[in-house]
Amino acid sequence: MADSLPTVEFYEGIVETIDNVSLRRDRGTGDRTMLLTFNRLRAIEQFQSFRSRFAKALKLIDEEGTITIEPEDIRFIFGGPEGDDLQRVECTLVTDRDDHWDRLMRFMERYAQANSMAYGESPQADGLS
Repeated sequence: MADSLPTVEFYEGIVETIDNVSLRRDRGTGDRTMLLTFNRLRAIEQFQSFRSRFAKALKLIDEEGTITIEPEDIRFIFGGPEGDDLQRVECTLVTDRDDHWDRLMRFMERYAQANSMAYGESPQADGLS
């Protein structure tokens, strides 16, 4: 898998694009949360989800291999004049294990580099770091 571009899939073979990432740590429990935001899902737009196999988990694929992780939560946010336009999808990943978090972060660093994403502090402080 050397030199392959990092990809994200909900459905096998349908590559999705992450539009935003938010990282948090709960000081009370030590749990780390990664919130991935997708402004669109190709599988839904192209109705390919009916022809492709649902992974039952989010698949993050890079040169180290495949991370298969079941999201803690997936939220579909709708808007528009009729309230039925998909505005974004938020996918929450949670882990309390350092080795799992480290692997997720290595994937995200590769993904960010391959997709010209940059790290920036959130303008809103929510008490989590």
